[in-house]
Amino acid sequence: MNIGTKYIKIILGLVFASGIADAQGSKTGETKGLKIWDDKPAKDWMTQAYPIGNGKIGAMIFGGVEQEHIQFNESSLWTGDEKETGAYQAFGDIYIDFDHSKPSQVKDYKRALNLSSALHTIEYKEGSVNYSREYFASYPAQAMVFSYTAKEKNAYTVTIKLKDAHAAKTYGQRDRLEISGVLDNGLKYAAVLQLKQEGGTLSVEQDKEGNREIRIQKANSFQMVLSAATSYLNQRPAHWKGEDPEQVVQRYLLAATAQKYGELKQTHLKDYQTLFNRFALQIGRNVQQDDVPTVQRVVNYKKIPDPGLESLLAQYGRYLLISSSRKGGLPANLQGLWNNSNNPPWRSDYHSNINIQMNYWLAEPTNLAECAVPYLDYINSMREVKKQNTQAEYPGVRGWTVKTENNIFGGESFLWNTPGSAWYAQALWEHYAFNQDKTYLQKFAFPILKEVSEFWDDRLKRRPDGVLVAPDGWSPEHGPREDGVSYDQQIIYDLFTNYVEAADSLHIDRSYRDHVLDMRDHLLQPKIGKWGQLQEWEADKDDPEDKHRHASHLFALHPGRQISITKTPKLAEAAKVSLTARGDESTGWSMAWKMNFWARLHDGNHAHQILKNFISLVGGGDVDYNKGGGVYANLLCAHPPFQIDGNLGYTAGVAEMLLQSQEGFIDLLPALPRAWEAYGEVTGLKARGDVTVNMKWEKGRVTSYVLTSPTVKSVRVKVNGKFKTVQTRKL
Repeated sequence: MNIGTKYIKIILGLVFASGIADAQGSKTGETKGLKIWDDKPAKDWMTQAYPIGNGKIGAMIFGGVEQEHIQFNESSLWTGDEKETGAYQAFGDIYIDFDHSKPSQVKDYKRALNLSSALHTIEYKEGSVNYSREYFASYPAQAMVFSYTAKEKNAYTVTIKLKDAHAAKTYGQRDRLEISGVLDNGLKYAAVLQLKQEGGTLSVEQDKEGNREIRIQKANSFQMVLSAATSYLNQRPAHWKGEDPEQVVQRYLLAATAQKYGELKQTHLKDYQTLFNRFALQIGRNVQQDDVPTVQRVVNYKKIPDPGLESLLAQYGRYLLISSSRKGGLPANLQGLWNNSNNPPWRSDYHSNINIQMNYWLAEPTNLAECAVPYLDYINSMREVKKQNTQAEYPGVRGWTVKTENNIFGGESFLWNTPGSAWYAQALWEHYAFNQDKTYLQKFAFPILKEVSEFWDDRLKRRPDGVLVAPDGWSPEHGPREDGVSYDQQIIYDLFTNYVEAADSLHIDRSYRDHVLDMRDHLLQPKIGKWGQLQEWEADKDDPEDKHRHASHLFALHPGRQISITKTPKLAEAAKVSLTARGDESTGWSMAWKMNFWARLHDGNHAHQILKNFISLVGGGDVDYNKGGGVYANLLCAHPPFQIDGNLGYTAGVAEMLLQSQEGFIDLLPALPRAWEAYGEVTGLKARGDVTVNMKWEKGRVTSYVLTSPTVKSVRVKVNGKFKTVQTRKL
C-alpha cells in the first residue's frame, strides 16, 4: 500500500466510525435499535423476563402492573464443597404490590431493556397517571437500583416484600428489609433492600408468617437499592471463606445510599459504556425494525429479512457477558448468573467440555478482555484442589485436569474430561495473544500452561512406532471411551502449540519447550475416513446419519487452529464433510458453534443459514436435547432449556465471520454472507497482536479500514483477497 492510499483509508475509517456513533445515538444510552422490548409484562421467568446484572448480582424483571416481581441472584451462592459439586442457588425475590385504583384502564404499556445503557425501563398509563420505572445493576456500587416515578403526586401506595429462596425469615426496620442465612456447606449469605420515598409515609409491618414487609402510602416516588453477598472467597488457603456478608452488604449500601439517584446512574453509565461502546456493528442501511415488540420481530424474521435483529443479538451477547462476568467475580456459568431454582438444569454449573469455554469466545474479539478475567482467575483458583483429585485418579502424574461438572470450590462430578484443563489453558493463551501483556504471560499464564502440559507429558502413551495417543478418551457426550480420540488429540495439540509459543515469547524454558514440541509432532494426527469425513475416533467408524449435537472432533478447526482452509485444505474439506453430515439444526449452543465452524471454513452463506436457524422462536413443552434450539421471546438462548453459551457463542460467530487472525495475519471479511454484502460497518473488533480494527464494506468489498494499536507496528492484512503489509495507527 502506498502512503497516500493508507492515509486516505485512515481518514475514511474515522468518518465511518463517526457515522456509526451518530446512527446509534448519544452517550446517554438512548441508542436507537439496541433495545429489547415488549408491550406486556412477562409471565414466565425463562422465556419472557429481562435480565440485568453487574457481574456479581443479577435479576430477572417481570414488569407487572399490579405486582412487580424481581427475582435475583448472587453468583457465589452455591451448595457443595471440594468433593460434592452441589448446585448454583437462587437467592431471593422482591414483590411489589401496587394499589392501582383502575388496573383495567392501564394503557400504553412498554417494558424495554436498552443494551447500550444497561437500563431497564417500564412505562404505562393508568387512568390519567403516567408511571415510570427504571432499573440498573451497578458494578461500581455493587448494588441494584430501582426507581419509581409518576407524573402526579401521591401516586404510589405499595407493599414491598423480600423473600429468601431458602425460606429464612425476612426482618425489617425503619426503611429496610433484610434476609440472611447459612447453607449446609457453611456458606453464609445476606441481602438488604434499602428504601427511600419522596412524600407520603413508610412503615414496616408484619405478614401472617411473621415476615417483615414495607408499606408505602401516597408517595410521589420511591427508590430501592439492593445489595447481596456471600462469605465466599476464591482462595483455597482461606478455605473459600471471606468476610461476613452482612458487613459487606452494609458497606455497599452505606456508600450507595449516600449518593443521589442521578449520581448512581451516571456512574453506572460511565462504567458500563466504557466496555459496551468499544464495539459497534451495522449491517445494511435503514435496518431498524424495532417499531414492533422484539418477540414479534423474531416471528417476522422468518418472512422479513431483519439484519438489525441479527446485529442486535450480537450486541445482546456482549451485554450478557458484561452483566455476568466482571473483574473480582466468578465467571459466567451455564445460565450466566440468572437462576430461579435450587435444583437447576445441569446444576447451572461450569461444564468443562465446551460450555464455559464457549462463554468466553467473544470476550477478546469483541473488545471485552476485562470480562475474561473472572474465567482466568477461576482457573487459577481451582488448581490445588484439581491437582489432588487428578493425582488420586491418575497416580504418578504431574499437573491436573477436571471432570465435566464443576463448582466454585473445586468440587466436580460426572465423567472425567481429561483434556478439559488443556481447553481451559487455551483461554490463558488467547488472553495474551490478543493483549500482548508479557507480565501476565510470565507470572500468571505460563506456570499453568506448563503444569497442564506436564499432565499430558505423563499421561500420553507412546506406541512402538513413536506415535503418542491420549488413553481412555471420549468425544463428549457421545460414543465409546478409547485411546486416541480426535477430541483429546486435537486439544493436546493446541495446548502444546500454545505452550511452545508462550515459551518463545518469553525466551525461557528452552529445554522443556523443545521436549513439548517433539511431543506435539508425534501426536496421532487427524484422519480422513472412508466417506471423506474427519474421523471422530481413530477407527474409521463414523456414522454419516449421526446428528449428535456435539461435534467435538472438529475442535482443530475451531476454536483450535490446527486445521484451516489455507494450511491444511484436505483436512478442512474433511471437516466440512463431517459438519454437513451433522446437519444445521440442533440445540442453541450447538448451532452457535456451527456458525463458528462455517466461518472458519470461509463459508459465510452457510454460517448465515445457521444464524437464521438460531433466530427461531422456541416455546414451552417437552424438549429434545438434540433438536429444538433457538431463542425465547426475551432472546435468551434455548438449549433448551435456557443456556447462555448459545447467546455468547452466537456473538463470537458473528465476529468470526467479520474478522479472523488465528493464522498470523488479519483477514478482513473472511466469511461475509451474501445477505450482508450490500453495506456494513464495524468498529472495535480486536485481532490477535493487540490490533483494533474498524472497517466499512459495500457490495461485498472492504472500502475502508483502520488498524490501531498501542504502539505502531507492521501487520500483514488480507483485504479483498489480497495480502498487504501496513503500519498500524497509534491509539
